[in-house]
Amino acid sequence: MPYEQISETNLKGVFKIQPKVFTDKRGYYSPTLVISEFENATNISFNLIQVASSFNSEKGVFLGLHYQAPPYTQGKLVMATEGSVLDIVLDIRKNSPTFGQHVTEILTAEKQNQLWVPPGFAHGYLALENNTRFTYFVTDGIYSPQSERGINVFDPDLLINLPLSRSEIVLSGKDKILPNLRDISPKDLL
Repeated sequence: MPYEQISETNLKGVFKIQPKVFTDKRGYYSPTLVISEFENATNISFNLIQVASSFNSEKGVFLGLHYQAPPYTQGKLVMATEGSVLDIVLDIRKNSPTFGQHVTEILTAEKQNQLWVPPGFAHGYLALENNTRFTYFVTDGIYSPQSERGINVFDPDLLINLPLSRSEIVLSGKDKILPNLRDISPKDLL
């Protein structure tokens, strides 16, 4: 098996994944994704439709909390391929017993650890280092700008503990004006 561990978090359907990392004096090799093994371990059908990357030149850049409204929901296997991030996954499934709850995980290029973010969850990450690269293995729906939505990471009801002060966090213009979860229309949630 190419994975050391695949474990479900307290949010049903969200998985922490640790691929094996083979190291020697030359560096390392890691099987980032073996779809059949992932599917067997999680009981999730993985229909890869896109691989995307983002790059953040400075520590403190925050992207998210983003998701796509139905019918263009997406699943994402995410990882830091350079540097490290604090990754955040928020349950926005309106009938879920964990609605409004989140998990956080530090993902690092060194560890090659990953999170599976299924449809029905908002996702974001905070770059913990300069020159951080982040990779998304996207399943399900294609990117749909008209279906793109987001939730304010500073929503006081969410109680997300960030390791940087608000003044140290860099948001895009559109992320600065994202609504709080309680202000999201139910039709935009799963």
